[in-house]
Amino acid sequence: MGIMSRNPKEEPLHYGEVFTIWSHLLSNNGMVAAYQTLYNHTGDQELLKILEEAIVGIEEENKKLKEILKVNGVGLPPAPPERPNARRDDIPVGAKFMDPEISAKLSADVAAGLVACSTAMGMSTREDIAYMYGQFHIAKAQLGAKLLRLNKARGWLVPPPLQVSPHDER
Repeated sequence: MGIMSRNPKEEPLHYGEVFTIWSHLLSNNGMVAAYQTLYNHTGDQELLKILEEAIVGIEEENKKLKEILKVNGVGLPPAPPERPNARRDDIPVGAKFMDPEISAKLSADVAAGLVACSTAMGMSTREDIAYMYGQFHIAKAQLGAKLLRLNKARGWLVPPPLQVSPHDER
Protein backbone atom coordinates (compact mmCIF):
# COMPACT_ATOMS: atom_id res chain seq x y z
CA MET A 1 0.00 0.00 0.00
CA GLY A 2 2.96 2.34 0.00
CA ILE A 3 4.90 4.50 2.40
CA MET A 4 1.88 5.54 4.51
CA SER A 5 0.68 2.02 5.35
CA ARG A 6 3.26 1.11 7.96
CA ASN A 7 3.53 1.81 11.66
CA PRO A 8 3.06 5.62 11.95
CA LYS A 9 6.28 5.97 13.94
CA GLU A 10 8.18 4.42 11.03
CA GLU A 11 6.67 6.78 8.46
CA PRO A 12 8.85 9.73 7.50
CA LEU A 13 7.93 13.16 8.77
CA HIS A 14 7.04 15.58 6.01
CA TYR A 15 8.66 19.01 5.91
CA GLY A 16 5.64 20.69 7.48
CA GLU A 17 5.71 18.31 10.44
CA VAL A 18 9.44 18.85 10.92
CA PHE A 19 9.09 22.62 10.81
CA THR A 20 6.04 22.59 13.11
CA ILE A 21 7.74 20.43 15.73
CA TRP A 22 11.04 22.31 15.52
CA SER A 23 9.41 25.77 15.74
CA HIS A 24 7.09 24.57 18.53
CA LEU A 25 10.13 23.48 20.54
CA LEU A 26 11.87 26.80 19.86
CA SER A 27 8.80 28.75 21.01
CA ASN A 28 8.40 26.57 24.08
CA ASN A 29 12.03 27.16 25.05
CA GLY A 30 11.41 30.90 25.01
CA MET A 31 8.16 30.56 26.95
CA VAL A 32 9.82 28.57 29.73
CA ALA A 33 12.38 31.35 30.23
CA ALA A 34 9.68 34.02 30.08
CA TYR A 35 7.39 32.22 32.52
CA GLN A 36 10.27 31.63 34.93
CA THR A 37 10.91 35.37 34.86
CA LEU A 38 7.21 36.22 35.25
CA TYR A 39 7.04 33.81 38.17
CA ASN A 40 9.42 36.12 40.03
CA HIS A 41 7.00 39.02 39.49
CA THR A 42 3.81 37.21 40.51
CA GLY A 43 2.14 37.92 43.84
CA ASP A 44 -1.14 35.99 43.46
CA GLN A 45 -0.77 32.46 44.83
CA GLU A 46 -3.29 30.90 42.44
CA LEU A 47 -1.58 32.54 39.46
CA LEU A 48 1.75 31.18 40.73
CA LYS A 49 0.31 27.66 40.68
CA ILE A 50 -1.00 28.14 37.14
CA LEU A 51 2.40 29.44 36.00
CA GLU A 52 4.05 26.38 37.56
CA GLU A 53 1.53 24.15 35.79
CA ALA A 54 2.22 25.92 32.50
CA ILE A 55 5.99 25.46 32.87
CA VAL A 56 5.63 21.78 33.75
CA GLY A 57 3.26 21.28 30.80
CA ILE A 58 5.67 22.95 28.39
CA GLU A 59 8.57 20.88 29.70
CA GLU A 60 6.52 17.69 29.17
CA GLU A 61 5.75 18.80 25.61
CA ASN A 62 9.43 19.51 25.06
CA LYS A 63 10.44 15.99 26.06
CA LYS A 64 8.14 14.54 23.40
CA LEU A 65 9.12 17.08 20.75
CA LYS A 66 12.86 16.57 21.34
CA GLU A 67 12.52 12.80 21.14
CA ILE A 68 10.73 12.99 17.79
CA LEU A 69 13.32 15.36 16.35
CA LYS A 70 16.23 13.23 17.62
CA VAL A 71 14.77 9.97 16.29
CA ASN A 72 14.32 11.65 12.90
CA GLY A 73 17.83 13.14 12.81
CA VAL A 74 16.77 16.77 13.14
CA GLY A 75 18.93 19.15 15.15
CA LEU A 76 17.35 20.82 18.16
CA PRO A 77 16.75 24.57 18.33
CA PRO A 78 18.66 26.66 20.87
CA ALA A 79 17.31 27.09 24.39
CA PRO A 80 18.03 29.95 26.77
CA PRO A 81 19.37 29.15 30.23
CA GLU A 82 16.98 28.68 33.13
CA ARG A 83 16.13 31.89 34.93
CA PRO A 84 17.17 32.30 38.56
CA ASN A 85 14.61 32.81 41.31
CA ALA A 86 14.29 36.33 42.62
CA ARG A 87 12.38 37.93 45.45
CA ARG A 88 9.34 39.80 44.20
CA ASP A 89 9.96 42.60 46.69
CA ASP A 90 13.43 43.22 45.23
CA ILE A 91 11.94 44.17 41.85
CA PRO A 92 11.21 47.92 41.63
CA VAL A 93 7.52 48.76 41.32
CA GLY A 94 7.94 50.48 37.95
CA ALA A 95 9.82 47.48 36.54
CA LYS A 96 7.47 44.84 37.91
CA PHE A 97 4.88 43.05 35.80
CA MET A 98 1.52 43.14 37.52
CA ASP A 99 -0.57 40.01 38.07
CA PRO A 100 -3.32 41.02 35.60
CA GLU A 101 -0.67 41.59 32.92
CA ILE A 102 0.93 38.22 33.62
CA SER A 103 -2.42 36.46 33.47
CA ALA A 104 -3.32 38.23 30.21
CA LYS A 105 0.01 37.20 28.64
CA LEU A 106 -0.45 33.61 29.74
CA SER A 107 -4.05 33.61 28.45
CA ALA A 108 -2.96 34.96 25.07
CA ASP A 109 -0.23 32.33 24.82
CA VAL A 110 -2.71 29.56 25.62
CA ALA A 111 -5.11 30.85 22.97
CA ALA A 112 -2.33 30.97 20.37
CA GLY A 113 -1.21 27.49 21.43
CA LEU A 114 -4.70 26.11 20.85
CA VAL A 115 -4.70 27.45 17.30
CA ALA A 116 -1.18 26.12 16.69
CA CYS A 117 -2.12 22.65 17.95
CA SER A 118 -5.25 22.59 15.79
CA THR A 119 -3.18 23.59 12.77
CA ALA A 120 -0.59 20.90 13.50
CA MET A 121 -3.29 18.25 13.84
CA GLY A 122 -4.82 19.27 10.53
CA MET A 123 -1.59 19.20 8.54
CA SER A 124 -0.15 16.02 10.01
CA THR A 125 -0.06 12.85 7.93
CA ARG A 126 1.41 10.78 10.74
CA GLU A 127 -1.30 9.69 13.12
CA ASP A 128 1.02 9.72 16.14
CA ILE A 129 1.91 13.36 15.49
CA ALA A 130 -1.75 14.36 15.08
CA TYR A 131 -2.63 12.47 18.27
CA MET A 132 0.23 14.11 20.19
CA TYR A 133 -0.98 17.56 19.17
CA GLY A 134 -4.50 16.56 20.17
CA GLN A 135 -3.18 15.74 23.65
CA PHE A 136 -1.34 19.07 23.78
CA HIS A 137 -4.58 20.81 22.72
CA ILE A 138 -6.57 19.18 25.53
CA ALA A 139 -3.99 20.19 28.14
CA LYS A 140 -3.94 23.78 26.86
CA ALA A 141 -7.74 23.96 26.87
CA GLN A 142 -7.80 22.83 30.51
CA LEU A 143 -5.16 25.40 31.44
CA GLY A 144 -7.13 28.07 29.56
CA ALA A 145 -10.27 27.21 31.52
CA LYS A 146 -8.38 27.63 34.80
CA LEU A 147 -7.07 30.99 33.63
CA LEU A 148 -10.53 32.13 32.56
CA ARG A 149 -11.93 31.19 35.97
CA LEU A 150 -9.08 33.03 37.72
CA ASN A 151 -9.41 36.12 35.51
CA LYS A 152 -13.13 36.33 36.24
CA ALA A 153 -12.69 35.74 39.98
CA ARG A 154 -10.01 38.44 40.28
CA GLY A 155 -11.74 40.98 38.05
CA TRP A 156 -8.86 40.81 35.55
CA LEU A 157 -10.95 39.81 32.55
CA VAL A 158 -11.31 42.65 30.08
CA PRO A 159 -14.11 41.66 27.71
CA PRO A 160 -14.34 43.13 24.23
CA PRO A 161 -17.16 45.60 23.57
CA LEU A 162 -20.51 43.88 23.76
CA GLN A 163 -22.76 43.89 20.72
CA VAL A 164 -26.13 45.30 21.67
CA SER A 165 -28.79 45.05 19.02
CA PRO A 166 -31.12 48.08 18.55
CA HIS A 167 -33.95 45.67 19.40
CA ASP A 168 -32.37 44.99 22.81
CA GLU A 169 -32.49 48.65 23.85
CA ARG A 170 -36.27 48.82 24.26
